[in-house]
Amino acid sequence: MDLATRVVDLVGDRGEVEVSVVGGTSALTRFANSFIHQNVAEEGVAVSMRVALDGRVLSSATTNTDPEALVGFVDGVLEAAALQPSDLDWPGVTPPSGAGGEDHFDIATAEAGPAARAGQVADFVAAGPGLRAAGYCETVGHEIAFANSLGHRVAGRYTAATIDGIHQTDTSAGSGHAASSRLGDLSGAAVGSLAAQRALDSTDAYDVKPGEYEVVFAPEAVASIVIFLAGYGLQAKAHLEGQSFAELGTRQFDESFSLFDDATDPRAIGLWFDSEGTVRERMALVDQGVTSGLAHDRRTAQKAGVESTGHAYPGSEVWGPMADSLFVSNGTEEVDGLIREVERGLYVSTFNYCRVLEPKSLVVTGLTRNGTFMIENGTITGAVTNLRFTQSFVDGLQPGAVLGVGNDARHADSEFGANIVFTPSLRLASWAFTGGAAG
Repeated sequence: MDLATRVVDLVGDRGEVEVSVVGGTSALTRFANSFIHQNVAEEGVAVSMRVALDGRVLSSATTNTDPEALVGFVDGVLEAAALQPSDLDWPGVTPPSGAGGEDHFDIATAEAGPAARAGQVADFVAAGPGLRAAGYCETVGHEIAFANSLGHRVAGRYTAATIDGIHQTDTSAGSGHAASSRLGDLSGAAVGSLAAQRALDSTDAYDVKPGEYEVVFAPEAVASIVIFLAGYGLQAKAHLEGQSFAELGTRQFDESFSLFDDATDPRAIGLWFDSEGTVRERMALVDQGVTSGLAHDRRTAQKAGVESTGHAYPGSEVWGPMADSLFVSNGTEEVDGLIREVERGLYVSTFNYCRVLEPKSLVVTGLTRNGTFMIENGTITGAVTNLRFTQSFVDGLQPGAVLGVGNDARHADSEFGANIVFTPSLRLASWAFTGGAAG
């Protein structure tokens, strides 16, 4: 906090300013062909600053925290800010607040060395004897201090641990993923076993005709759906600009589908305040199928006449505020039970290369990957080759479309990255597959 306050003091009365100081370690252990080939770690401090001079706004960052260098950095940013056009939507910096939150921090994860990550990798590799394994294990431990020119001060810290990888045969691959704020929560053996089983079960994949299929989506596939819902629709900038599907107060989704954002949840990974220093609370985005909330930063909140929900990040003024501690409410059904209820359909492990075709209705095209299987008469009968889908993610979850919710909720990887979505598997009535992997 001392460093953040010092930078604020260097600006003084020359303008509005908010400063974030991030320090800590990020470490990564990569493996390929079942051998660790890279272990890297980065430790340091970065200072990010946003200034506003009579509505002329500019952001910049530095890793040079030498006192003289900071003076030059601040002066240079102020000079450059004076040359910017006026930002008529600048909402000002966050006023002081006495609210606080709890950190998602684990000292063992923050201090984890190469041996701890290598142990997770070894367990992952050993779970697929005779297969080729590739992936990574990552640990992060960061401390963040925020200060601004109105005297608002918040500080927090968080840790994150992730293991993600594939097992491969000569003709197939299967994936597995796990994440937590604590490295000790992960099981490389369990993640590796899932990846290995998917790979072995996919060795004799065959082509199926495109068409509408009932589906059971594993958490990774659901996570990509959720991140697109949050990023393109359940955020205030898109809504204010008429580019969102969201109709607040309307049942747009099946009543068994609920989605909330909660950085205070003990299972969450990350901070309890955003890049503007706004403290975050639990908020419902979809409540039993009813679209009930939008993510706001200070800019969109000012336009909408509401309070920020604490979802600013660097660049949110361009892309829109983003909920990033997302939870899909868990269900009661075993995944095997979801599959047993399908007469003919597909089980999909994960999506790849999803791209929006039509933002307003959220029509997305993408591919299945690393384990796609035919379900017949309640049983997985074999693997199928990867398929392309073209589907409205909103329509895919519309009232009556969610036929079952699994009890297997966990942190799942998504198209936008890990550590954002905590979700179970879902059984959906229909999904439009429009071709093979080639098109």
